[in-house]
Amino acid sequence: MGQLLRAELRKLPSDVVTMVRGKGLLNAIVIKETKEYDAWKVCLRLRDNGLLAKPTHGDIIRLAPPLIIKEDEIRECVRIIQKAILSF
Repeated sequence: MGQLLRAELRKLPSDVVTMVRGKGLLNAIVIKETKEYDAWKVCLRLRDNGLLAKPTHGDIIRLAPPLIIKEDEIRECVRIIQKAILSF
């Protein structure tokens, strides 16, 4: 499932998400900070859309879904992340 999550996250716009990394289901995306958004603002937008994630070190968003997550739930998470990022 971690490989699927990283593969889907790598499809996000590279002008916003500069890097995707992780191992297993512990993953992170690096956000390019601008005046309009940073990792904190993206996490707030994720929360507003039903997904909790933790900003770390200013420009990193940590994603750690439960180990029992299913493929359709991974795809739903990525859809929420994409919606939040494209809303800026």
